[in-house]
Amino acid sequence: MSAGAAPVRVGIAGLGRAGWHLHARTLATLPADYRVVAVHDPVADRMAEAVAEFGCTSYVDYAGLAAAADVDVVVVTSPSATHAELAVQALEHGKHVVVEKPFATSLAEADAMIAAAQRAGRILFASQNQRYSLLFRTVRDVVSSGKLGKLVEVKTHWHAFRRRWDWQTIPELGGGTLNNDGSHAVDHVLTLAGAGGPPEVFCRMRATPLSAGGAEDHVKIVLAWDDLVADIELTNACAYPQPKWLVLGENGTLVAEGDTVRWRYLDPAALPPRTASAAPAEGRAYDTEELPWVEEEASVAGDAYADSHVRMYTELAPALRGTAPVPIPLAEIRRQLAVLDQCRPALTETPIAEDVR
Repeated sequence: MSAGAAPVRVGIAGLGRAGWHLHARTLATLPADYRVVAVHDPVADRMAEAVAEFGCTSYVDYAGLAAAADVDVVVVTSPSATHAELAVQALEHGKHVVVEKPFATSLAEADAMIAAAQRAGRILFASQNQRYSLLFRTVRDVVSSGKLGKLVEVKTHWHAFRRRWDWQTIPELGGGTLNNDGSHAVDHVLTLAGAGGPPEVFCRMRATPLSAGGAEDHVKIVLAWDDLVADIELTNACAYPQPKWLVLGENGTLVAEGDTVRWRYLDPAALPPRTASAAPAEGRAYDTEELPWVEEEASVAGDAYADSHVRMYTELAPALRGTAPVPIPLAEIRRQLAVLDQCRPALTETPIAEDVR
């Protein structure tokens, strides 16, 4: 980033929960890098609030924002089913584009978006902010350190017990747990797995009466490579949440629960050699030994959800100015969408409750 560079001028399409709290408010905390200059939302009061807070221009029609000459990058935070259309339109007007998760609701949509970015020669960035959470960064760093050895299995649980009745429970708008949480959880697991080939995908999903709109709210995904298995569980029907992460390696284990990440590992070079024997066990006893464990832990207390957006936008700014590579390559996002696409046929037909029980 060059010294004294002007702030990147941002137009935000969608001023709902994510657009307002996570994007607009985050960008306002980074005035040296960003300035909100334009907004669009179907709710007039939301646009008036943005105009009052940011001194920006409001557009009743999205086309006006996408074409605005004073907008460098468009942030798409509208309902999920509209992401592809709005992103492509902005790219065709020569804008860089940031897309709130889910990046797209199908691999075909993602490919159309990527093709539009390539034609335009502009940056298309997926808002995978959870890659920037301290919890995930700690898990990733421990795995990358090699302390756990070669990974055997990765488990991640996104557990809650809650009722929902907002637009994210409506399939036609791109709602559902697969899009809402799966876009983060699958991205995390693929990041930990590294650059291996595509996994075998198993998925089962169902819609429970806890979500009023009929979209799935319980998702089980199992990804399998030749020597690694990942178990992903996303649900609104767990009243006893399990640890967010359990990572098993040949040399140790990591567990992340609440604000604490703990890992226990050993150095295999410090172990005495053992040779398998078919002889009767002395005293009919099981093999036992004291293992020289090393135990470490880290606290991520105080890391707010919005903090991950600050880190993400801070890292993205140099790329938007052309002085650094894009932090998250589109090939990695496409890999995520390919997994999610294989899960979609797993949604079984279940009755839609008229009200949330």
